[in-house]
Amino acid sequence: MSGPLYVPVLPAKSHAREAYRKLIPEVQSAVVPLWNLPPRPGRRPDELISGVRGDVLDVSKAQRHHPAWVDSPFADEAQLSVLAKVLADLAEMGPLRPVTGPERPAGHQAATLETARCAGNGLAIRVRVPGEWDDVVSHAVRGLVARVDPAVEADLLLDLGAVRADRPDAAKEALRALDALMPLAPWRTAAVLSGGFPGVTAELVELGTAVEPRWDWLAWRELASATREFLPRLTYGDYGIDSPHGIARGPSSGSGGPSWGVLRYTTDESFVLAKVPTQGDGRAAVIRDAARELLALPDFRGATASAGETWLRDCAGGRGPEGTGNFAVWLRMGNIQHMTYLVRSLRA
Repeated sequence: MSGPLYVPVLPAKSHAREAYRKLIPEVQSAVVPLWNLPPRPGRRPDELISGVRGDVLDVSKAQRHHPAWVDSPFADEAQLSVLAKVLADLAEMGPLRPVTGPERPAGHQAATLETARCAGNGLAIRVRVPGEWDDVVSHAVRGLVARVDPAVEADLLLDLGAVRADRPDAAKEALRALDALMPLAPWRTAAVLSGGFPGVTAELVELGTAVEPRWDWLAWRELASATREFLPRLTYGDYGIDSPHGIARGPSSGSGGPSWGVLRYTTDESFVLAKVPTQGDGRAAVIRDAARELLALPDFRGATASAGETWLRDCAGGRGPEGTGNFAVWLRMGNIQHMTYLVRSLRA
């Protein structure tokens, strides 16, 4: 099996697409994202088709000729059916791979299998393990695999969802799932996805700065230290610098957001969050102070480590064309530093 080094689960939003586009080539070549389209409930059929088509085209432009998976895990059956049709219609746009799963509606499964057969880019089966592994799921996956055209390459995306302090057995449950699922197919890629980034709330950053353990990374280390023949074939995946819950948000309503945001930085053991204002007198000075606080971390990797670190240096020093940024800039730069660091950590 040959596959990516790292699979980030990213929202199909402009800040994440720009973050992927701005990765340096040696990092970008090791990354195959799983793009999550936003849910679009209650839309008229024409609005739904237009919205989903626009999302897929935006992802295709960001990917250019690089492969990626495209999913809509929070969608209703109508949106799932539209996504399968749009991917089939746009198969020539690039190597975008459709995703289905054992719990998806039968119509979506059939459409995804047919899209994969016609497009020739393969498909992924996304298997959720939000808690204890249930052996019933393996039977459903076996039945789904049996319906995949023999000429189609299949990927396994084992999605653990949020992995925080309340899931100390996440690695053990992942192993139970992999023991059951790995023998079912000659998987082209087998990735284990988990989200350790916390939900960002006012309470979390009440003191201005929060340091949260990277529980998902600790679970991956535990998983990687087990004794299984298939372990060298596994790929690491996470939810970037957002939580699984955060990625599930739909399109912005345009009604504005909170009066604060966060600068985000990833270290070997932790996520560091620094609260910053989005408005008010002295806003720029507070944001620059927060950037200087991140630069002063013992684990700060230097201003040339990635475009994310360069931006933090320029922000702290009052330089750079983007000034002190906004929500989109903070998210984009946070994802750039995170994805770059993950690729280099995995290579090491």
